[in-house]
Amino acid sequence: MRVLTRLLLGLVATTTISVICGADEAAKHLKPLDLRLFHSLRRITSAPAVSSDQSRALYTTSRYDQDLNKEFSYLCLLDIVTGNRTQLTPESANGEHISNPLWLGQDTAGYLTSGSLYQHSLVAESNGTLVYNATVNIASVVYRPATSTLFFTANVYPDGSISNVHENQVKAKNRTDSAQVFDNLWARHWNKWMTPVKTNLFAVSVNNKGPVVSVAGVGTESNLMRNLTEFKDPLLRWDVDGYTVSNDGKYVAFVVRNPSLEMVWSTNVDIYVVPADGSSAPKLITGDFKGAASGPAFSPDNSSLAWLQMEGPGYESDINRIFIYNLSTASTRSIARDWNMSLQSIMWSADSQKLFVLTPDHGDRRIVSMDVNTGSRSNISGYGYVSSIVRLGNNKLLAIYSNVTDTSNIHMLNICGGSGENQTTTTTAAAAAMRQITDVNGDLLQGVYISSAEDFWFTGALNEKVHGWLLRPHGFDPARKYPMALLIHGGPQQASTHSFGLSQWNPNMYASAGFVTVVINFHGSQGYGQNFTDSIKEQWGGHPYIDLMKGVDHVLKNYAFVDSTRLVALGGSYGGYMVNWLNGNTDRFSAMVAHDGMFNTVSNYYTTDELWFVERDVGGVPFTRDGRPKYELFNPERLASRFKTPTLFVHGANDFRLTLEQSLAPWTLLRRKGIPARLVYFNDEDHWINKPANSIRWYKEVLDWITQWTRV
Repeated sequence: MRVLTRLLLGLVATTTISVICGADEAAKHLKPLDLRLFHSLRRITSAPAVSSDQSRALYTTSRYDQDLNKEFSYLCLLDIVTGNRTQLTPESANGEHISNPLWLGQDTAGYLTSGSLYQHSLVAESNGTLVYNATVNIASVVYRPATSTLFFTANVYPDGSISNVHENQVKAKNRTDSAQVFDNLWARHWNKWMTPVKTNLFAVSVNNKGPVVSVAGVGTESNLMRNLTEFKDPLLRWDVDGYTVSNDGKYVAFVVRNPSLEMVWSTNVDIYVVPADGSSAPKLITGDFKGAASGPAFSPDNSSLAWLQMEGPGYESDINRIFIYNLSTASTRSIARDWNMSLQSIMWSADSQKLFVLTPDHGDRRIVSMDVNTGSRSNISGYGYVSSIVRLGNNKLLAIYSNVTDTSNIHMLNICGGSGENQTTTTTAAAAAMRQITDVNGDLLQGVYISSAEDFWFTGALNEKVHGWLLRPHGFDPARKYPMALLIHGGPQQASTHSFGLSQWNPNMYASAGFVTVVINFHGSQGYGQNFTDSIKEQWGGHPYIDLMKGVDHVLKNYAFVDSTRLVALGGSYGGYMVNWLNGNTDRFSAMVAHDGMFNTVSNYYTTDELWFVERDVGGVPFTRDGRPKYELFNPERLASRFKTPTLFVHGANDFRLTLEQSLAPWTLLRRKGIPARLVYFNDEDHWINKPANSIRWYKEVLDWITQWTRV
């Protein structure tokens, strides 16, 4: 409950629960978290950018106005010492979204809007001035004052030139036909069809000797990818996925998926290093691996480059190992290979002797400090979810942090000590050193019911312990019986987390609607060791189904206020697949919701955009004698005759991971059988619901549906 959750960040969940459970009467007077309020909550939309003197930080914030149906964003200046916040720019609406804060000088801020770079004084709510307006939108800007160089990405045609983009656009517009011809299966990905336009990496010189920053001029940019070997198919050119620049501005490391005939069934993603002046061709440093590389980070002393590497081919959820490349000797080494947790992000310490890594851990996303020489490590954050970190001097970090009861805010951590505990030991003691600096939604959430998570463990599949938690509903009365909503996460190699997400799956939205809300991190989830994650291979409808059923049993046995006759199940992506699998295997749920789920494992193979995913997870290919039984084993369509639960299906037209037919088919099935079912179709969405107005409609349809069938 909100009034009692301003506790020290990092207290263990059970401590919070014991306090909160004694405040049920006070909580009854709080208003629920409704749709309008939820979608008006402010978001911190960037990691903080720290000034060179470590006293200030820039960050961007956005909010949505439902009455105007507009998103507004603005640039903020944070005084790290006092916590005072200054809004530097006026609110900018929709197409003029403000992003990518950076420092162009000690007292000069920079940001992107409408694809152009602006500079701004540190005066509140004043207008910025244009620095760089190319003929094409730019993104991901980095500035290195040591070499007065600006780095950025831009979408260009096969000639790799920014100057020629407009001419190429005119030619494309003047075509007399609209045919798109594909020979390679990499024809579309996520929500877009392949075109000759690809994201390339550029550098340009900057004049920064006075108070006004200026760029040498459009057309003087250097394409740092121009010397890569061209693939014969223009639709499969090099497309940068991310990059980083050394502190001295001399080297750039970038991430690319190598164009090839096997792109749809290969997870091979590489990292190249190139001189920032483009004086030589990019050098491949991950050629020994066939898995995905990600997250390159240069050490502050400019001597080394660290990155995350999946070593195995064809498995997008393989364990991420840390590799370090020495720029002088061109030698590579790997550290912490005894660790059984997969990492998601890395950053160097100021003295280049440690790495700070972000890793999922038992429903949290924690910061772990690791010695680059010995691989020894210790947790320096505990309960909750850290989405990003930046260095603040030698002994502190700034982190974007949230938990189940608190939206994302900027926090400061003292990293002098850490817990000192090694391996994957869970610790929360160090989290008391985390200090909240911003409170972007404190005023909006005053007097609003926000439920805490009550963690539980039970014995699931393979006789192994499985983790979950529940949230109590608004107006909770222990003498009453409440319906239960089971939220099933996607991935499947992801996890539900102790965080406050501003998307369609925030458990507190269902708790405020009157449901005991339950999440379970079934076999296949991240944060419980790589073996636990890997166990879902060829077991999509096996181990996770057992976990979910036993988890529901555990809740019904241990929480007397849950009504066993009013259960609903909801899931998206893999969670949507599981909803369909549940529909063919159990009748214990009163209603279900499947968002962009999978109904037919066989037909999905022939329409999805990434074959490596299903070939590894489901097992092989469905057109062979050995492969077909694996696809049929956990195929919901095979159990179509058993479907009987009223289900709401939601799908976006531009979802190429799981195409519309995967929702049309089970909807048709239930309707033809005379079972209540509904289809909610968004013609402007993809695998996710991205537009705020659509999110509001999504929640309304979903909450109305599950309420209708549980009589809340």
